[in-house]
This record gives sequence, structure tokens and C-alpha cells, in this order.
Amino acid sequence: ANLVLHQTVERIHVSKKYGDIPRGIFVVRGENVVLLGEIDLEKESDTPLQQVSIEEILEEQRVEQQAKQESEKLKVQALKERGLSVPRADTLDEY
Repeated sequence: ANLVLHQTVERIHVSKKYGDIPRGIFVVRGENVVLLGEIDLEKESDTPLQQVSIEEILEEQRVEQQAKQESEKLKVQALKERGLSVPRADTLDEY
């Protein structure tokens, strides 16, 4: 069965903060549905997460991704210094 979702939001989590981005209407083909559940709004309000603005959560997400990329670069550099090589993720399909 296909799903039509209205008033959807994309929730982005970064550490103890989250932000909701309104996305509108989505049509999801039934073959792509794995799990469907309902959110208990009473339990959702008990979470220790802090809601922030869309701009703030997107900036925090960007900073987190940059830190992750920098960490990955340092790991690859350390492996190269030791004579090891790690295939890049975009070249793994060639094998």
C-alpha cells in the first residue's frame, strides 16, 4: 500500500539539540515502506533534547560534518605515514 504523508517534518539531531524543517506532502511507494509507527506526543515532550531554530541546527550539523571530515583526513594521513592505504568510499564500487 502506498502512503501519502502530509504536514511532514524532517527532524535533524545534533548532540542534545534538534530542529524541525517543514517538508509538506510526500507520497511513498509501498515497496519502499519498511516500518510505520505512530509518535506518542506525551513521551516526546519528556525527551531531554532542546529544540532550536532551523538555521542553528543546520549550522551545528555543518560544523559536526566538517569535524568528522577533518577527523577522517587525519586518520587517512596517519595510515599513509605508516605505509597503509585505505580505499576511498567513492572507489569501492570498482572492486
